[in-house]
Amino acid sequence: MILQIMTQPFAALLTRAPIMEAVLRSAQLIAQTHASVLITGESGTGKELVARAIHQASPRAQQPFISINCAALPETLVESLVFGHRKGAFTGADKAQQGLFAAAQQGTVFLDEIGELPLALQPKLLRFLESGEILPLGESHAQRLNVRVLAATHCDLGQLVQEGKFRADLYYRLNIVPVELPPLRERREDIALLSQHFLAACAAQHQLPAASFTKAALQRLAQHAWQGNVRELRNLCERLSILLAGQTIDASNLPLPASTVVQSEANSFALPHNGVNLEQLELDLLKQALERTQNNRSQAARLLGISRDAINYRLKKYSF
Repeated sequence: MILQIMTQPFAALLTRAPIMEAVLRSAQLIAQTHASVLITGESGTGKELVARAIHQASPRAQQPFISINCAALPETLVESLVFGHRKGAFTGADKAQQGLFAAAQQGTVFLDEIGELPLALQPKLLRFLESGEILPLGESHAQRLNVRVLAATHCDLGQLVQEGKFRADLYYRLNIVPVELPPLRERREDIALLSQHFLAACAAQHQLPAASFTKAALQRLAQHAWQGNVRELRNLCERLSILLAGQTIDASNLPLPASTVVQSEANSFALPHNGVNLEQLELDLLKQALERTQNNRSQAARLLGISRDAINYRLKKYSF
């Protein structure tokens, strides 16, 4: 059954997968607070959509939501763009400029790709998170703001901290309330649901007659690896809705290379005739993944094709 218990902003995020339902229930509870949130997950899993839903379900819903892509900030102007500047603060500053944080007053700032935030700006963001104050360039007095910060990354910030590319204190301050989005391959119950939704929505967007999938096409979609996650699925559906408008789409119409099928006879596990101890097998695989990644749980989870939450659950289950 499609998720029905969510408030409207979260109900718009379609899912039948228990793992995704659990994430959205947590996000809905978090939305009612003013806590900073770190949203993690692979590219294309919908981190900004969840951030917007958190904002829209929060008491700040009627206030600004400003999205900042940290990877796209020009290095020479980043501090001015984010925190603002006074007239004459630097060459070319012929007038005062309000920063993006001040523009979001009473609302929410979403820092996408937070792992790309320049190191020089990280202590200033930490100061804001701890005190609610910013210091625009050229100003001598701090400015107090009431802005909630949501951040997102597809990187392992813990690993970036170890490499000296991200401040540990900022990481711990952001990671108070983590939300980890599972990749599409871990929520395969949603592939048919999302495929049909995107196909209809894209047809309506382009004012074309809606296409439809055969059962074989949906089965083929369910077997695809979806390295680009939900974004890849939506892009494919938009292409199909344009090129095959009003038609019935079969498996042969899908431009998916066979090499990206998740399971095949060539790589499937053959159950021994005498059976296996499933718990022991799972524990052995967990140990191998952790040894190979030097106990980096995020990397070990990726090796096993599961989420960080899932690997933490299993480690707790085995007291490991």
